[in-house]
Amino acid sequence: MALNRLDLAKADLAFRHGAQAGVRLAGEHILQVSNQHVPLLEGTLERSGKVSEPQVDGGDVVGAVSYDTLYAVAQHEDLTFHHSEGRTAKYLENAVNSTQGVALAIIAQAIRNELGGPAKL
Repeated sequence: MALNRLDLAKADLAFRHGAQAGVRLAGEHILQVSNQHVPLLEGTLERSGKVSEPQVDGGDVVGAVSYDTLYAVAQHEDLTFHHSEGRTAKYLENAVNSTQGVALAIIAQAIRNELGGPAKL
């Protein structure tokens, strides 16, 4: 079977759409895990968490998970703060590190879905 340029262009577009959808879903998963450990007093910090729409940067699809309060960075970085049980500093960093395998699987599945391939998850 020969592939023409149109087929390759369609496959490339499908791959990019799948990658963007996967990065967004992986970001949502990371945020969900992070929210289980974010310091909690009134819930403002947790509610400020968001997943930015993935962007194509050169050949890469880039996404971001963030918290938007004046004290988010201090709560994340200061290891001397005391938190309720199960709530910690480094809540976002730890979520990223602990979910790498799952996040990559989510992205791969979204790409397979967009390309019409078999489900693996």
